[in-house]
Parts: sequence; C-alpha cells; structure tokens
Amino acid sequence: MSWNTYTKQFKSYMKLERSLAPNSVDAYLSDIAKLQEFLTINERDTPPAKIAQQDLIDFIEFINELGMSPYSQARMVSGLKAFFRFLIYEEVIAKDPSELLEAPKLGRKLPDTLDFPEIEQLLAAIDLSKPEGTRNRAMLETLYSSGLRVSELIELKISNVHEDIGFLKVVGKGSKERLVPIGREALKHIRLYQEHVRVHIPVQKGFEDHLFLNRRGKSLTRVMIFTIIKGLSAKIGLKKNISPHTFRHSFATHLIEGGADLRAVQEMLGHESITTTEIYTHLDRDYLKQVIKEFHPRS
Repeated sequence: MSWNTYTKQFKSYMKLERSLAPNSVDAYLSDIAKLQEFLTINERDTPPAKIAQQDLIDFIEFINELGMSPYSQARMVSGLKAFFRFLIYEEVIAKDPSELLEAPKLGRKLPDTLDFPEIEQLLAAIDLSKPEGTRNRAMLETLYSSGLRVSELIELKISNVHEDIGFLKVVGKGSKERLVPIGREALKHIRLYQEHVRVHIPVQKGFEDHLFLNRRGKSLTRVMIFTIIKGLSAKIGLKKNISPHTFRHSFATHLIEGGADLRAVQEMLGHESITTTEIYTHLDRDYLKQVIKEFHPRS
C-alpha cells in the first residue's frame, strides 16, 4: 500500500485509539511527510514497508545539515518511531527500522538556534541612535530573513539586492550563485541604512559595491559580526551560545517547523545533498517567495 494509505490509518490510530491531541497528531503526520519529501528528493521510491534503518539515518543527517535544532530532531525521531511501531502493531512490517535510531544527545549543551521571541529581543536591543546600530539592524535582519552565511553577508553587493522583486543574488561556496527571497522588514532596514548611514561613509576603492561597510569604508570581518552578536546576546542576558551562523540555523529551523517544503529550504540555504553529489532541482522564484511569506515569522 502507499504512504498515503498508511498515513491515514496512522492518523486514525492516533486519534481514536491513543486519543492524542490534534496538535500532537499534526506533528506526527508532519514528521512522516518530511521523511517522504526526503525520499522523493533523493529519488528513493521506497514504500513504508521497505524502509531501512539507513534511510532513516540519512534523513536525520539531512535535517541536521539543514540546521534543525537538536530538540526538534529529537522530537522528529520520536514521531518516526511512533509511526513504525504502529506498522509493527498492524503487522505491516516484522522488523522496526527505527528501533536503533538515536535522537541527538541533548545533554547540557545549549541549542544553537533561537526562538522567534529571542530573535526579536536581540533586534530590539540594537541602539538605533548610533550609525553602526542602523547598519547592525539591517545586517541581522538580512541574516535571519534570508539565511545567509556570514561570508555571504560580508560580500553582499548593492547591485545584488533586487528590492523590486524581493530577492538577493548571493554568491555562496564554490562561487555558486543563487537567488534568495528577502522579507520586507529586512529590505526596509537596508534602505534606511543606505539612505541615512552608508551615504556618509568615505568608501574605499574596491568596496564601492559592498553593501555593509565599517566606518573606514571597507567590508566588515567575520570577527566583527561575531562580536556584534555576542555583545547583543550579553546585553539581553541570553544564556545560549550563539554566533552569526545561529541566525542561519534559526531561519532554516523556523521554516521547516512551520511546514515549509524541504527542497525550498535547501535551495535557499544553497546546500548540496548530503547523499548525492547533485544540487537539488531549481525551484521557481515565485514559489520560494511564497514559502517565505507563509512560513517565516518576520515575513
């Protein structure tokens, strides 16, 4: 039988026999849907009864690479285990492929993702009365809005900010270019920075097209971005150990947990598949914009 058939049966089982709350049922079904997406993306036409342990290991590695927090991964592993226990119960399978599947060890290590209120706290802590504050707000809004790597943020060009269509052209690893949606809030702060701060900076030769500059008119360094974020974290008393990459992980996690399509998130992050050497199919720009609009907290 198909995934759809088993998923419907599993849904009925959770509602009628286990009396789970609607939110819990939806979460379990979302976990199964994400596994299906992963198999489809990697061209594995594998029905539920044929799933092997390695398929599940590859899937968990995949969502980890996308940036999903350890807590979210652990919850997803729990959902998958519930599904395969159901298949055992229904005698669809004789051996549980998830039996030895391990969730990420949570321990005392703090997660490297931020929840949305924490993102807002950090942004609100920026002192906008200072020129560098206006710049920093624009940078962090961009990091979170588009999931950029810190190196991509530093090298972002004015000519690659396409405000009219709501996209950035980003040059990522291996000089590979991709188009990434950017939200209205981030664009607003970029515009404020350009119009009120950047115009007063004596730009050095060779940096005329760099969007974010230090006060000497050159591009910022990774260490500077790291220091800015650490300073804000200390200012609000945040106990988590965060870095510029935390904003990228949070971007991916919030989209995935909100229900966004895995391929769309992977496309926006500029990731290659961890199980193949090919880049996933390019997605339509309008579709990527719709994903951001529907699932990003600051869309």
